[in-house]
Amino acid sequence: MSAETTNKELLRGGQFLVKETKCEDVFTPEDFSEEQVMMKEAVKEFTEREIIAHRDRFEAKDYALTEEVMKKAGELGFLGVAVPEEYGGMGMGFVSTMITCEYISSGNGSLSTAFGAHTGIGTMPITLYGTEEQKQKYVPKLATGEWMGAYCLTEPGAGSDANSGKTTAELSADGKSYKINGQKMWISNAGFCNVMIVFARIENDKNITSFIVEYDAANPNGITLGEEEHKLGIRASSTRQVFYNDTIVPAENMLSSRGGGFKIAVNALNVGRIKLAAACLDSQRRVLTTALKYATERKQFKTPIADFGAIKAKLAEMATNTYAGESASYRAAKDIEDRIEMRLAAGNTHQEAELKGVEEYAIECSILKVTVSEDVQACADEGIQIFGGMGFSEETPMEAAWRDARIARIYEGTNEINRMLAVGMLVKKAMKGHVDLLGPATEVGNELMGIPSFDTPDYSELFAEEKEMIAKMKKVFLMVAGSAIQKFGPDLEEHQQLLMAAANILNEVYMAESTLLRAEKNAKRFGEDAQEGQIAMAKLYLYNAVEIVAKNGKEGIISFAEGDEQRMLLMGLKRFTKYANYPNVVALRNLIAEKMKAENSYCF
Repeated sequence: MSAETTNKELLRGGQFLVKETKCEDVFTPEDFSEEQVMMKEAVKEFTEREIIAHRDRFEAKDYALTEEVMKKAGELGFLGVAVPEEYGGMGMGFVSTMITCEYISSGNGSLSTAFGAHTGIGTMPITLYGTEEQKQKYVPKLATGEWMGAYCLTEPGAGSDANSGKTTAELSADGKSYKINGQKMWISNAGFCNVMIVFARIENDKNITSFIVEYDAANPNGITLGEEEHKLGIRASSTRQVFYNDTIVPAENMLSSRGGGFKIAVNALNVGRIKLAAACLDSQRRVLTTALKYATERKQFKTPIADFGAIKAKLAEMATNTYAGESASYRAAKDIEDRIEMRLAAGNTHQEAELKGVEEYAIECSILKVTVSEDVQACADEGIQIFGGMGFSEETPMEAAWRDARIARIYEGTNEINRMLAVGMLVKKAMKGHVDLLGPATEVGNELMGIPSFDTPDYSELFAEEKEMIAKMKKVFLMVAGSAIQKFGPDLEEHQQLLMAAANILNEVYMAESTLLRAEKNAKRFGEDAQEGQIAMAKLYLYNAVEIVAKNGKEGIISFAEGDEQRMLLMGLKRFTKYANYPNVVALRNLIAEKMKAENSYCF
C-alpha cells in the first residue's frame, strides 16, 4: 500500500455521512500519477482519431464500425486495463480503469456502451468469479479484443427485478451439461459477441445461476438473435434480443456456484455504476466546450451570446456540475483502490479484494450513477438550448449528445432503483454496525431540543462557513431519515417517495462535500488565486445543494410527521439549511463563465 493510503483513515462506505473528511485525505484528478496522465492522453488521442472523426458513421448505425473500433481498442490494451497481467491484461489500479473508461466513452455513446458492456459486465464476472480454467480459457481473448463479450440478464418480464428471470437451465442425465431455454432482451454487443454471460434458473432455485456461453454464428447451438433494436440514442450500439432453444452448455461453464448468479449480477452492477459516472464526465466537458465556443462566436444584437447573463448562468452551472462529478467520482475510485490494496496486503486473493473493495462503496457507486447521469443529460439539454434552433438539427453534435445521454439514467439499474438502494444499503450498514447512524441521529435530536447558539462564528478561513453548511446538511439527513426509520421501522422500504427524498439529500451531501474538499486541497497547494474559479464552483454547487436538501427535507417531513413533531422538525430544517452569509450566486456564475470565456474551453 502507498504511504498516502496508510497515513490517512480509510472510511468505510457510507461513513462520509457521520465522519469528517480532511481535504488532504481525498484523491482528486490533480493527483493523477505520471503513468495515469500518459494513459489519459493515449486514450484521448485514440478517441479523437477513431471515434470522434467518424461521428456520422456511428449516427448512421454502422455496427461494423463499432466492432472495428473495439478491436483496435483491444490491440492497444484498452480493453484489458483492469485485467490482471497473468490473463493478458495490463493489471492497472481502479483509478486507471476509471480514466480509461472516462476518456474512451466521451466521443460517442455507441462506443461507450460497447466498451462498458465488454470490459465491465462482459469480462469482469469471469475475472472475478471464474475458476482458474475458465479465466485461462476466456479472459486473455476478451482482454485483447480477439473475442467480444456480452451480458445476458434482462428479460421481457425481468428488468429491475433481475432475480425474477424465467430462462431455465436443465442438467443433463449424465450431469455433464446444461440445456438453456429462454429469452433475453436489450443485450448490448449481441450482434458481434463471442462469449455471453447468461443468467438462468435451475429447477425451482430461489436465485438464478450464471453460465459462460460461447456463441458462433456459423454453429449457433440453438441461439438465435433478434433484429437490431431501433433506439433513441446509442444508434451504432448492437442491441438485440437473444433466444435460447435447447442451447447446450458444458457443466464446467457454470460461473461461481449454483444460485450464485444474483450475487454476480449485483456486484457487476456496483462496478458498472461508478464506471457509468466516469463515462459521463468527459462527455460533459465536450458538450460544454462545444456550447461555449458556439456562444462565443454566435452574435445577437451585435453581441456574442456568451456575454449575456442568461447564457453565462447556463455555462457556469454546466461547468459546476462537471467539476462536482469529477471530484466525487475520483474520490470514490481511490477509496475503492485503497480498499482493494488493503485487502491484498491482508492476504486476500485478487478476486476477493476486488469484489469486497467495490462492494464496500456500493452506496457511493449508486450516488454517483444517479447524480452524474442526470448532470450529463442536463448538460446536453442546455447545450441544445445555447445552440438554439441549430441545436435541434443533426448538423450539430448537440442532439446526438442529448439522445445518447438519455440511456445513462436507465443503465445499471434505473435512477429510481439506485436512489432507494443507496438509502436501503446505508440502513443495512447501520444495522450491521458498519456505520453508526444511531449515535449521530440521537445527537441531532438532542440538538433540536436545545437552545441554538447565538455566537458569531469566525468564518475568516477559506470554506469555514461552507464546511459548517455541509455538516448541517448531514444533520438534515440524520434528522429526516432517523425520524422516518423510527416511525416506519423495517416497513420504510415500502415508502418509496420518502426514500427518494432522503436519497436526494444523501446524494447532495456526498457531491457537495467532495467538490469542496477538492477545491480546498488544491487551493492549499496551488494557491487561492490560481483556484479562484474552482472555489467559486464549490460555493455555487453547495448553494444549489442546500436548496435541494431544503426542498426534499420539507417534502419528507410534512409527509410523515404531524403536529408538534412536524413543527419541531421543520424548525430544525430551517436552522440546518440557513447560511449566516449567503453567497452572491450571480457573481459566482459570472466569475466561472468569464474564466471559461478567457480560455474558450472547460478549463478547470
